[in-house]
Amino acid sequence: MRRRPFLDQRRPSFKRRWQQRPWWVRLALSLLLALACVLLLAVLLGSPDPGASPSTSTASSGSGATSSPLLRQRSYLEGITDGLNMTDEMLNARSFSRQLMDQIHLAKTYVVAAKEANNLQFAAELSAQIRWAQSILAHAAAHGGTVMEQEAEKAIRDMSVLLFQAQQLRYDSGITIMKLKGQILSLEDKSKAEAEKSTKYGQIAAEELPKGLYCLGVRLTMEWFKNPELQRKFSDRSPAVQSNLRDNSLYHFCVFSDNILAVSVVVNSTAINSKHPEKTVFHLVTDDLNYAPMRAWFAMNDYRGVTVEIQKVEDFTWLNASYVPVLKQLQNAATQKFYFSGSGSRGTPVKFRNPKYLSMLNHLRFYIPEIYPELQKVVFLDDDIVVQKDLSELFTINLNGNVMGAVETCMETFHRFHKYLNHSHPLIRAHFDPDACGWAFGMNVLDLIEWRNKNVTGIYHYWQERNADHTLWKLGSLPPGLLAFYGLVEALDPKWHVLGLGYTTVDSATIKEGAVLHYNGNMKPWLKIGMEKYKGFWDSYVDYSHPLIQQCFMR
Repeated sequence: MRRRPFLDQRRPSFKRRWQQRPWWVRLALSLLLALACVLLLAVLLGSPDPGASPSTSTASSGSGATSSPLLRQRSYLEGITDGLNMTDEMLNARSFSRQLMDQIHLAKTYVVAAKEANNLQFAAELSAQIRWAQSILAHAAAHGGTVMEQEAEKAIRDMSVLLFQAQQLRYDSGITIMKLKGQILSLEDKSKAEAEKSTKYGQIAAEELPKGLYCLGVRLTMEWFKNPELQRKFSDRSPAVQSNLRDNSLYHFCVFSDNILAVSVVVNSTAINSKHPEKTVFHLVTDDLNYAPMRAWFAMNDYRGVTVEIQKVEDFTWLNASYVPVLKQLQNAATQKFYFSGSGSRGTPVKFRNPKYLSMLNHLRFYIPEIYPELQKVVFLDDDIVVQKDLSELFTINLNGNVMGAVETCMETFHRFHKYLNHSHPLIRAHFDPDACGWAFGMNVLDLIEWRNKNVTGIYHYWQERNADHTLWKLGSLPPGLLAFYGLVEALDPKWHVLGLGYTTVDSATIKEGAVLHYNGNMKPWLKIGMEKYKGFWDSYVDYSHPLIQQCFMR
């Protein structure tokens, strides 16, 4: 079989075709091309820079004799004036600095994602590139100049390669955001767990009896039983002292506590700041364990002539489970288990698992008219307060027919009724405004005549009986107090009662103007966890020169 002859059918090249043309055609085309180049160059030299101002264009034309005849292309960075700072450059979307910063922010996110995926080598490469980009920006900022094109170009290109690889590894924004969100949720859970631990340990510390207080109680008990003279001071009281306990022209205060040192600070601070301490009467109620040491302490110390009466709650025989609903509930094993084990469908906050909430001393405030049947007006004080002003004016305040005078605490929304009560319960929802203003126990003026007329104790009993299943509120004396005194509270000037020294920061000017400082919260001033910046107000009313105080607290 014969082969066909090979035919070269390729198109001739440009060079071959150009050489095949006549010489005069090649000459004419060359002259036309040269003329076109000259015209184009003339147009470019005569047109102004679009980014330059008119004044700049004029100046350029005036100095044409000294300008180079060749046009050099100018970059953005070369057109920036010397006075432009890094902030101005960063605000411009075309700047190299802006591009580097955007890449750095994105690369930092990918570093986190790479570490989460255990791709440590890639994370290290990204971190190194980030440091390089940061060094370029830092050098430019330190020298007051701009990022140079030659160094920025390579850094941007190399970072772009790594960012592209990150996208190939599926470290995209969506996945990264989800991972970061997961990390945030995990940290929130850890933070919540740590906060619960802190609350729990703080509660334990608040419940523990300090060694000094225990020592003081033991030594005072020994003094009471070995010193008949102290016992005679309370048993052989003069008729004048006995009369003071029922004289309504005097200033009567009541405190219910088992903390001897705390009560002594309340009495001492009141006496020192009183204009008429001889007209001041303190009615103290404690439990059987602290009855003897409490009497021993106040028999050994005189507070500027203040009259002091001490009783124990066990002597109130009328205070029994058949009359007092809360006492019946507190004696119930199921109730004690509910609060101390934290059982129940919704659980019980740690702060409510405090023995004080199961102490009758905490609920005794609702029976003040029955404890002191002959008195007409009383100021109730908690044992964790310090008095730094004369309180006699409280007894002249007009309560306008109300039963109680108290400082309101609704400056913040969480101190309103819905914070303390279960407003999802129909009984609460039907009778009480959830946005009603709360108020504070701790310093309260009580008109016992109006109390008896309006049967506040009976109202308190009604709500306690309705809360036998713990559905209206958890525990404590404030929630039932809000219900029992609802519509019967006269708002007092906030300066009379300054709260928060046991758990938060209080304005120094407010403290200075306050008449009563209240260490409400777990950080009591007699505990090691007490807030140091507020302990001084309390310590100034403790007689650390007393022999028993030195023996128990100064070791």
